Amino acid sequence: MTGNAESAPSSLLLLDTHVLVWSLEWFDRLGAKTNNLLNKAARENRLAVSAITPWEIALLVSKGRLKLNADVMEWIRDALGKPGVRLIALEPEIAVASTRLPWEMHSDPADRILVATARKLGATLVTADRVLLEMAGKGHFAGMDATI
Repeated sequence: MTGNAESAPSSLLLLDTHVLVWSLEWFDRLGAKTNNLLNKAARENRLAVSAITPWEIALLVSKGRLKLNADVMEWIRDALGKPGVRLIALEPEIAVASTRLPWEMHSDPADRILVATARKLGATLVTADRVLLEMAGKGHFAGMDATI
């Protein structure tokens, strides 16, 4: 499924952290097909955000690597309150699965949790992260390039 925004029209779409930010702050970074698919998924209540994403956003803001148009907590509440968006809890099964992925993966905890979440839910991870897209291309999980 990697690389083709139209390959998962009816599945749950799990947004990588940067995709959530781009969709609300810098939507021009998203590809046209991805933007259309995200809008359709929002109308159908098929957008998912991992519980790790607010942590990652707050961490990036605290380190000065991300600037938002509002206070980080206000921004996160607004983002999670958008129509069609659901927050996916960091369940123990996802936490443990993120440490037991059946292939070599870098140690970034947020990426590991996103991948484990996508696998558990059978969701498509929407990302522009080339490393994650390469793993998706090998069939480890469903992935979609956010830049198309």
